[in-house]
Amino acid sequence: MKKYLYSLILSVLLVTICSNLADAQMGKQPVDYVNPYIGNISHLLVPTYPTVHLPNSMLRVYPERDNFTSNTINGLPIVVTSHRGSSAFNLSPFQGDLKNAKSTVPYGYDNEVIKPYYYAVDLDDYGINVQFAPSHQSGIYAINFTDTNRPAYLILNTGDGSLQVNGNVVSGFQKLGNNTKVYIYLETDLQPSASGTHQDDGINVKMQSTSGRNAYLILKYAAKIKQVKARYGVSFISIEQAKKNLQREIRDYNLEQVAQTGKNIWNAALGKIMVQGTDETAKTIFYTSLYRTYERMISLSEDGKYFSAFDGKVHSDNGVPFFTDDWIWDTYRATHPLRVIIEPKMEGDMINSYLRMAEQMDDHWMPTFPEVTGDSRRMNSNHGVATIIDAYNKGLKTFNLDEAYRYCKAGITEKTLSPWSSKKAGVLDQFFKDNGYFPALRAGEKETAPEVHGFEKRQPIAVTLGTVYDEWCLGNIAQQLGKTDEANYFLDKSKSYHTVFNPDTRFFHPKDANGKFIENLDYRFSGGLGARETYDENNGWLYRWDVLHNIGDLVNMIGGKQTFVDELEKMYNTPLGKSRFDFYHQLPDHTGNVGQFSMGNEPAMHIPYLYNYAGQPWRTQKRVRSLLTQWFRNDLMGIPGDEDGGGLTSFVVFSQMGFYPITPGLPMYVIGSPTFANVKIDIGKGKKFEVACLNYAPENKYIQSAKLNGIPWNKSWFSHADLMKGGKLELVMGKRPNKLWAADDSAIPPSFKMPAK
Repeated sequence: MKKYLYSLILSVLLVTICSNLADAQMGKQPVDYVNPYIGNISHLLVPTYPTVHLPNSMLRVYPERDNFTSNTINGLPIVVTSHRGSSAFNLSPFQGDLKNAKSTVPYGYDNEVIKPYYYAVDLDDYGINVQFAPSHQSGIYAINFTDTNRPAYLILNTGDGSLQVNGNVVSGFQKLGNNTKVYIYLETDLQPSASGTHQDDGINVKMQSTSGRNAYLILKYAAKIKQVKARYGVSFISIEQAKKNLQREIRDYNLEQVAQTGKNIWNAALGKIMVQGTDETAKTIFYTSLYRTYERMISLSEDGKYFSAFDGKVHSDNGVPFFTDDWIWDTYRATHPLRVIIEPKMEGDMINSYLRMAEQMDDHWMPTFPEVTGDSRRMNSNHGVATIIDAYNKGLKTFNLDEAYRYCKAGITEKTLSPWSSKKAGVLDQFFKDNGYFPALRAGEKETAPEVHGFEKRQPIAVTLGTVYDEWCLGNIAQQLGKTDEANYFLDKSKSYHTVFNPDTRFFHPKDANGKFIENLDYRFSGGLGARETYDENNGWLYRWDVLHNIGDLVNMIGGKQTFVDELEKMYNTPLGKSRFDFYHQLPDHTGNVGQFSMGNEPAMHIPYLYNYAGQPWRTQKRVRSLLTQWFRNDLMGIPGDEDGGGLTSFVVFSQMGFYPITPGLPMYVIGSPTFANVKIDIGKGKKFEVACLNYAPENKYIQSAKLNGIPWNKSWFSHADLMKGGKLELVMGKRPNKLWAADDSAIPPSFKMPAK
């Protein structure tokens, strides 16, 4: 009897504990799961930064340090003007002998708290505590001084520009690049007792303005002051507009209210996707990844106007916000397709921004790396065309497709295909047009083409494969516009990946201008630093699978379905082939390795899903789950490569939901392995698309059977139309694979079919 009572009591306690845990978890909001510190220590190159901002807003800040291991932070940030860039302006609270003051004060720090909508830190060397909260184009600091026996100072710096002070107001600008300036209007809640430029161990009150590099002004507050609050607005138009932005958004000095408003905004954005399950860590990884995708692009519209560095003028936005700061080479694969689903209006506004940029630039070429300071034309290919056709084929019709076609066509046919170059098409481009591939140089052969970047080289396979995919996208746009001849021309050219496929090795292999494959090529190591003389950032093993528009054809080229699977497995099984320090010295972007596979760079993101095309989706389910576990974790090194503002983390968002947009431009998704028991995606107009896992457990990664809207589903993909109708994808999960599910030829995802001759 006692044994029974003990068991009963234990059962009641366990039920109560589990119930309390469930209640606590249910009380958490999406933004509460975000951990901005994930990835703040880099594996090799650039870490993620713990960005404090509102979704897609102009104002972004993060601590001024190299990464989380940095011993000090350099002042307090005001506004980051480009992804991964430094802050324009800098605010440094200070106490002590002014002769030791600098334009930017380095601080030892402790007790840091970072949330998407809030920042706090102790500057412990000085006994100063700081709090911060952002709005869209403005922010507010509360600076608390523990030493009330000495005066308190605020130092405001501009990296290269001009500042002036008038009472409790400091205003000015900082030069960026390409005739772009960012302006500030800052005011404090207290009147300073003195202000001016720095002079030895005091303040020159006669000098109320300053200019030049690292110019700064000092505001002095009398002893016994415990707190100074500073609120500010920023603008790319003018000081007066910065003031308007501040007064519109932050009308008093209530930092807590600004933070709460920001929290509400974040919950509304992140809450467009609601997940359920017992794995709390998975939720942290998911919502942190989703938060990362909202860092870019940013809206530059200010009261219906925006400054464009693409022509150096201020324009009316005519009710459509202007967005910039996008590295399309990184974001076209999954970040933009994610926005098509959960932020379609914003995605349409971003595409309209592309068209404005192209219209404003002299050559009218579709941008590739649009930033606050203009188009930097980095990386290779012209993947804005993929973003255009993907959105259009998924139902976004809020932009002029004919106009987009003209700009995309010009960018692909009139601009050189040479990487990192904004020059007009040259001899290599004519060669590509005539022969269907970008020619490589042989070892020791001197570069003679003036359009080729000295460091970035030709990147012949990356350029060839990227461009033929762009031509497929362009041909699809031409089809939509009824331009049949041009559609056939570009669609036919899009099969030119065959010209650089080596049938003996079954790899894409650089060719010289005489049509001969480069000899003595090692697919792991050839091509110099970053493999730029052959591929780009990744080696030949990664680019072997980069035919996004016709994966079915690639399966046949490599030898059929089983051989295709065997070669995928061989990639994961092939060791680095040299010491890690030698391998990464040459290929620092090729991180997150499983054999020759690199999870740390965007060209690899689709590869785990390729098993679906060979009738073995259970291998995709296994591989995606293992990669998420290995490389995307809730810790300081939890991102395997350069995240690029949503470039990698969009892979995580899709993969944890259970599907992935493998071919931007084809309105369909391939199915992977959901991480959660239930995912509900708000697709607007009161509709939701649900992914529900029956027999859910975190370890049950394999799909046993499926239904789509109640109908048995034996395909390893579904259409965008299916998603946008709303409804439910039900997946019965298990711990071990059902190798027969979606294994038939009829279950394989669609690929593009080439036009008939």
